[in-house]
Amino acid sequence: MHIALVAHDRMKDRMVALARDFAPFLRQHTLMATGTTGGRLQDEVGLTVERLLSGPLGGDLQIGARLSVGEVDAVVFLRDPMTAQPHEPDINALVRACDVHDVPCATNVAGARLLLRALQAG
Repeated sequence: MHIALVAHDRMKDRMVALARDFAPFLRQHTLMATGTTGGRLQDEVGLTVERLLSGPLGGDLQIGARLSVGEVDAVVFLRDPMTAQPHEPDINALVRACDVHDVPCATNVAGARLLLRALQAG
């Protein structure tokens, strides 16, 4: 599977913790992530991750474009609901693309754990 991992700045520590918990599963799949998140997943968890642009520079749109042509099977996007994001339209476009193309998308840690467990179970 192709799994996209994205986290806003205040959620990156949680993404790293989540990835550690699911590292054996995630290593079996092709991972992509926005810039800083991908770097942290590589450096701190040891995952192989294709790093795209950072979200504000178009990384969310890159994931959305791949998703729209069937190159993304699931998205974990840990959003910070308490901080305004300068690229909010891009974020909304990615989540909308998940809805349009029926791709599972988790936007918080609880949902991400459920999604990853379900994918593990097959």
